[in-house]
Formats: sequence, C-alpha cells, structure tokens
Amino acid sequence: MYDIIFVSYQESNAEENWKALKSRFFLAKRVHGVKGIHQAHIAAAKKSLTKMFWVVDGDAQIADDFNFDYKVLDKETDTVHVWRSINPVNDLVYGYGGVKLLPKQMTINMDLGKPDMTTSISNKFKPVKIISNTTVFNTDPFNTWKSAFRECTKLSSKIIDRQNSDETNERLKIWTTVGADRPFGKFAIEGARYGATWGKYNRDDPSKLFLINDFDWIKQQFEEHYGTEYTSDINRS
Repeated sequence: MYDIIFVSYQESNAEENWKALKSRFFLAKRVHGVKGIHQAHIAAAKKSLTKMFWVVDGDAQIADDFNFDYKVLDKETDTVHVWRSINPVNDLVYGYGGVKLLPKQMTINMDLGKPDMTTSISNKFKPVKIISNTTVFNTDPFNTWKSAFRECTKLSSKIIDRQNSDETNERLKIWTTVGADRPFGKFAIEGARYGATWGKYNRDDPSKLFLINDFDWIKQQFEEHYGTEYTSDINRS
C-alpha cells in the first residue's frame, strides 16, 4: 500500500539486510550512501510515489511476521508512526531503530535544525506497540559504539519531544549497564555512557547535540578513545 524504502549508509550488515528485505518485498526501494540523517530521509521521501512511505534502517532485520500492511487513518496522514524494535545487546524493546511510516511531503519539508530526525517531521507522533524488527547495530566496535552514543545522547538530553522521564531514565540505565556479555557489548555500554555524559552536559547547546548526526566527528571521538584499529575498514560502499 505504501512504498518501502531501505535507508543505508555504512552499516556492516546493510547488504545482507537489504537482500533479505528485497526477497520478501520485491518492490522495496533503496537509498544508500546519502550523508546526513535528515538528508537521507529526504532522499527517501523523494523516491516514494505514495503519500506515506515506510523507512527500514540499514541495520534492521525485519521480523518474520511483519508485513508492512498497516493502513493509516485519514486523520493521521500527518503523523509519524514508529514501530518497536528489539535491541540485541540489552533486550530493550521500544522505538529505537524501529520501522517508521512517514508522511512524504512533510518529510521533504522537515525542520533541518533539530538533532532528532524523527521529531523534525511532525509534532504528531504515534508509537505502534508491535515489534517490526531487531536492530542489529552490534556488528563491529565502531558501529556499536556510535549507535549507543547517539541514542543515549538523545535520551539524556531529553531532546525527543514528549518523552516520559521515568521511562527514559530507565532505558538510559539499561543502555549504560546491561549487555557486556553480548557481541560488542562492551562498546555498546561505553558508547552509551559517553553519550549519556555528552547529552547531559550539552542539553542546552543545540550545536553540540547536533554533532550526533556528524558521523565523521563521531568517528574522531571513537578513535581518540580506541585508536584507528577498529575503524580502518568501515568506509565500505
């Protein structure tokens, strides 16, 4: 009913996830390598031929029972819909990395000044309490650290509109303490802690918070901590 757009950048498992998606939903389209979270989603919107369109992130493994068959009510065509995702490091289940259903024109016209892309599109947001995928971000040290850093900066700075503070604080606690025994779990926890600190101390400085969308800057922060050993092979096509 709505176009499915797979949006990828430098995720280690993007090709694998794209092939799996395409095998089930052969009309799915792809946007790859567009620099900037906002810009990539604008490119996805422009590629869509439907008034609403699905977004699947490059590190998303779609659940076997998820079918992209949701029909939006007429009164909700200006609303950002976000499904739930499973976090493979700490087992959290919420909208982080979940499949999204976005209004095309509002995405093209989104506010480029907000650090969080999802809340840059509309002031109307609907969480759909159905699991759409597993967000397999823990594929290598850098992508794991980067993902945790970005999400925990958002959580600790409270930049996401309409957050429930108690719920946010509990998620932040889990991100920063749970999962050391999982693949690359150490990097997830350390990235989460760095993000929690960054968000807390820069919550009133939008220019600092916006750096979470500058992957070159994030890579520099990572290499200052760990050296270049873990990032030498990430710039793949």
